[in-house]
This record gives sequence, structure tokens and C-alpha cells, in this order.
Amino acid sequence: MDSDKLDKLRQRYNGEGGSKIYTERFKRVADMQFRPDGTRTKPYSGIPTLLDAPIADTAEGLDVALIGIPMDLGVTNRSGARFGPRAVRGLERIGPYNSALDVLPNGLLKLADIGDVPFRSRYSLEKSIEDIKEFYKDIVKTGAKPLSVGGDHSVTYPILKALGEKEPVGMFHIDAHMDTAGSFEGEKFHHGGPFRSAVLDGVLDPERSIQIGIRGSSTYLFEFSYESGMTVIEASEVHRMGVDAIIEKAKQVLGDKPFYVTIDVDGIDPAYTPGTGTPEVGGLTPREVQLMLHGLKGMDVVGGDVVEIAPQYDANTTTTQVGAQLLFDILSLMAVNKQT
Repeated sequence: MDSDKLDKLRQRYNGEGGSKIYTERFKRVADMQFRPDGTRTKPYSGIPTLLDAPIADTAEGLDVALIGIPMDLGVTNRSGARFGPRAVRGLERIGPYNSALDVLPNGLLKLADIGDVPFRSRYSLEKSIEDIKEFYKDIVKTGAKPLSVGGDHSVTYPILKALGEKEPVGMFHIDAHMDTAGSFEGEKFHHGGPFRSAVLDGVLDPERSIQIGIRGSSTYLFEFSYESGMTVIEASEVHRMGVDAIIEKAKQVLGDKPFYVTIDVDGIDPAYTPGTGTPEVGGLTPREVQLMLHGLKGMDVVGGDVVEIAPQYDANTTTTQVGAQLLFDILSLMAVNKQT
């Protein structure tokens, strides 16, 4: 190293604490995280909340409302996603700065964890779907954008019912399964069919919906995706197309109108997300999904969710870590929109 450069580094950094940051890009983040005495909030202390957000009783006055949906009555295989919100709340060190998007969400957005959807019955799937819809309709009235943790994927249907009531929204969807099947065993409210119901109810625009990461033995059940005009990118196509091409395709499909982001963690390979009800080998990597999300920067994201985290199958908390990080990436997209 050049001796003059080393002398300058010593003059600037010898004896300085970690809170002393000079580069403007990083200084603005540090100034929000460090107290005057140079200390920061401990990531393992305090009451756990989604993405370490403050707690609020309602969505009134918020830009983004973080919500837990502890309901998994719609699963077809392993249950346990009802514990997903609690698992995500228990994590530490997710955020607060998104370096890829160069954004500090809690510095741009007024956000809070407003708790869990209150359910009338832990036994009735139909009543639970109705409870979710009514809860999110109240959120929509406040103007806050909902960002949620499930729960199984059936929970997204009533959210779309609330968001798309006046005009159907588009959808950016990461999943192993298209989730556009019909009724099974007399029940249409299950995690394999939320998007068929949403399209038929007129709250989801299939021609502005893109589904990425599709694979597995149940693909034959989901012809509705193709027939309705959804864009489907199977996991086997992802490597051939490349992330950049998928981002461009997503932009073409979604356009400049509002769309919803929904991520089922089984869209990611079970090497990274084993803690889920219907794991499918051959999936996406977390990095691929993050890059795809980052590619939507500046677009009109009206809400999002991460679903199907079942922590009892997640011995090393990898699924929960991945799910929480992707939740933070969706929040960061919302913050970028606020910034621009």
C-alpha cells in the first residue's frame, strides 16, 4: 500500500468508533441507527415484531401495515404454516438497510406491525377466508399497503378480494405450483386454488400475472393458468432464460399498473427452504428471487406476502431466514417507490 494513503487512513480511522461514517451513502443510514453515545438497539432484545417494525393497533396513518396470518387450514400436505408469522417475528438482523436497492425502508415509510388477523374460529376455513377479506378491506380504506406473512397460500385470495375490489390487480408470483386448481373434496378455499378464484371473481387480471418457478408432479392440475392468459415460467426455463430476461418479461406483463407480489417459499429449492408443506426439488435460489424482485424497482407494488413457512420442518431456521429476507425486499420495493 502507498505510504501516503496509509497515513491518511490512519489519520481518519485510528481510534474512531464504528458509528463514525464519512461516505454519504452509508452515513445517512448510520445516523439513523446509532445513538449519540455510539450504541445501537440490540437485535436480540425487545418485543419481536415483523421486520423489527414498531407496534400499532391499526393501519391508520401508515404507509405499510405488516400483518401476520396464522392460518393453515387449506393445506393439502404438511400443516404448520400457521406458525410462520411467529417464526418470522422471532428472527433478528433482517434489515434495516437494503444495499442492493440502496434504501432504508424505515427512513422513508411509516410502517408498523399491526398484529395478526383475528379469526372467529380456528376450525373453519370458510370463516377464516371471510375474516381475512374483511380485515384487509379495512386496511385498504386507510390507504396503507399490506405486507403479510402466512399462513398457507389460500390466504392470498381474500387479500386480493380486498385489494382488487374496485379494479383487478396484476400479480408477480414465485411458487413451485400455479395454485389455479378447482375445488377438491367439495372445498374451493384451499392453497392450490386461490388464483383461479381471484380471476373468476374479477379481482385478479390473469393477463397481468406472471408465475415463476413452476415445477413438480401436480402441474397437470393447473391448466387454468394457461387458459386464462397468465404468463408461466417453469423452473426448468429459468436457467435457460436468465434472470435479466425474466425481469424484462415481468415488466412487459405487469406494465405500469398496480400489482401484488406473492411468494410461496416452496418456489425456492428445498435445499434453502425445507420448512414448508409441499417442498419440490429443482427450485429457484434465494439470490435469483432477490434479483428478480430488485428488477421491479420503481414499479407499482400495492402489497405483498410471503407464505407457507412451516418452522417445525425448518431445523436450522433457513426457511424462515429466506422468507423474512424476501419480505424485507418487498418492503424495500415499496420504499423505493416512496423515494421516487
